[in-house]
Amino acid sequence: MSLMESTMVPLGTACPDFTLPGVDGRLWSLRDFHCPALLVVVMCNHCPYVQAIDDRLDALARAYAGRCAVVGINANDAVTYPDDSFEAMRMRARAKGYAFPYLWDEEQTMARALNAACTPDFFLYDSHRRLMYRGRLDDNWKDANRVTRQELQEAIEGVLAGREPLEVQQPSMGCSIKWRSR
Repeated sequence: MSLMESTMVPLGTACPDFTLPGVDGRLWSLRDFHCPALLVVVMCNHCPYVQAIDDRLDALARAYAGRCAVVGINANDAVTYPDDSFEAMRMRARAKGYAFPYLWDEEQTMARALNAACTPDFFLYDSHRRLMYRGRLDDNWKDANRVTRQELQEAIEGVLAGREPLEVQQPSMGCSIKWRSR
């Protein structure tokens, strides 16, 4: 496990367009998401940082259904990390009952376009699909019971209310993305 932090892409950056297969059997594109806010989460199956927060992420997706679309994207090299294969993603999504589409970025094009660095890496966009938040989920990735500040939820509320982005955004941290050798 190689600990990384988000790259903190400049706020206002446009969401890259994508068309990726979901574990539900359909192709998903940016234009499929019509909510006033869109949260793109670069995640995977095997990372302990993702495993520690994925129930909180799912609860967030359920709480904001219809107002903030959530999409999970796995870009890890499945050859080197078979726990992150498309079939393993299907099994994990089914077992967890994710309330959001879980997509496979096999060619790693979306992860590169996002300038993603770690899993999980969060990118929150407004209705114009401009980046408004690229930070951590909350202030305690390890223990949900010790969370005192839910920064991502605060950012979502800000986007939905039309407020400017939070001035201070703490980077997410997690495992490095497992890039394919070129």
